[in-house]
Amino acid sequence: MLPVIALVGRPNVGKSTLFNRLTRSRDALVADLPGLTRDRKYGEGKLGTRDYLVIDTGGISGDEAGIDKAMAEQSLLAIDEADVVLFLVDARAGINPADEMIADHLRRQRKVCHLVVNKVDGLDPDVARSDFFALGMGEPLTIAASHGRGVTALIDYALDELGIEEPDEQEAADKVYDDSVRIAIVGRPNVGKSTLVNRMLGEDRVVVYDQAGTTRDSIYIPYERDGQDYTLIDTAGVRRRKHIKEAVEKFSIVKTLQAIKDSNVVVAVIDAREGVTEQDLHMLGFVIDSGRALVVALNKWDGMTQEQKEGVKTQVERRLAFAAFARFHFISALHGSGVGDLYGSINEAYRCAMAKWSTNQLTRLLEDVVADHQPPTVHNRRIKLRYAHQGGSNPPVIVVHGNQTDSLPGAYKRYLENRFIKLLKVKGTPMRFEFRTGDNPFAGKKNTLTPRQLAKKERQRQHVKEIKQRQKKRAKKG
Repeated sequence: MLPVIALVGRPNVGKSTLFNRLTRSRDALVADLPGLTRDRKYGEGKLGTRDYLVIDTGGISGDEAGIDKAMAEQSLLAIDEADVVLFLVDARAGINPADEMIADHLRRQRKVCHLVVNKVDGLDPDVARSDFFALGMGEPLTIAASHGRGVTALIDYALDELGIEEPDEQEAADKVYDDSVRIAIVGRPNVGKSTLVNRMLGEDRVVVYDQAGTTRDSIYIPYERDGQDYTLIDTAGVRRRKHIKEAVEKFSIVKTLQAIKDSNVVVAVIDAREGVTEQDLHMLGFVIDSGRALVVALNKWDGMTQEQKEGVKTQVERRLAFAAFARFHFISALHGSGVGDLYGSINEAYRCAMAKWSTNQLTRLLEDVVADHQPPTVHNRRIKLRYAHQGGSNPPVIVVHGNQTDSLPGAYKRYLENRFIKLLKVKGTPMRFEFRTGDNPFAGKKNTLTPRQLAKKERQRQHVKEIKQRQKKRAKKG
């Protein structure tokens, strides 16, 4: 088992900055704004050959209410999960009553804990940490997370105290990480994405609050279900550009779009009570353009009248015809109805998105499809499609070779795509086609004639000239 390291402390002491340093990534949003991190965020780090897990948490101030209370609860859960806790304090702000409250809680938990004094850049480390001995957490360690100063020594010290030894070279070489099915939960703000994540996991893993924009960062949550590894990605809601006021929300949306690119299957959550909006259509269009497998979940289905349900279904059939390849589910994330059925569609979409077909199978299928309906002629020459092979997965890419493929009409391309999807039984994922025309080996090459060919060409020219002269004489006499 990998050792788990939790980063806790007051808001804005540099936990997310340290998280990015320890994981050598930019996964956590960082800004000079307290309360930016709200959920537990996990990341993998490595020091030499020793691996570890890091948990970034929201700040704890001690007087939380509303959404801040839910954030603090997530931080306390991270402390329970951790093998070692790094308690961060701000060297420039000094001791705060919230620091004393956190230190008291950590002493009661009897966890391996290290007091870390951050933001010592430009200060004398011994002077900066002197006040924090009063917390009774042992000798404080000093770092400057934003510049990386002291971070390597900190993590090395924490792992040594846990007794985590470096594995031998053969053990490190044999360690293999299996790829999991990455599922991104996307949609507009306040449609129930985080509630759906908690329902799928069976625990209150992310903060849920009746306020648009509760989730600010993309939260990656690995777990296992029925022997299959999954990674669930809870994302921030995406609003129309004119409604975006805060700079933080812009970065949250960028993280959401990156999560879509990083996923295998996207579960698009739509508020059934509000119907399919323009923003939902834009989001689905981005998912399809990205080539990701898609499952559509219409949430808040509970409590609607039969007439309202029929109206929503009619609207879905009319406005989401372009995503007809996806499976549609009508669910209630709050009460759990229909949520379990999502996994069947997710697994089916992932299986189709990652499917492999042989060149022989695809070429025979192409021949049968072309035999049923021939391509049109262009410049009195029929377009010939010779063979096909697979060019990629997630989305499946079929590469078709032939001549004059650049002149192939869009209607015929759609015909090929629909027939391949039907005959290969592809569900839940778009399919891409690429058409390639072979190069003419004689293009740009000048034909050099032999002396005999040149003499023959001259005789033919003279013969044609004499015929034209005779035709002119006849025309004058007539």
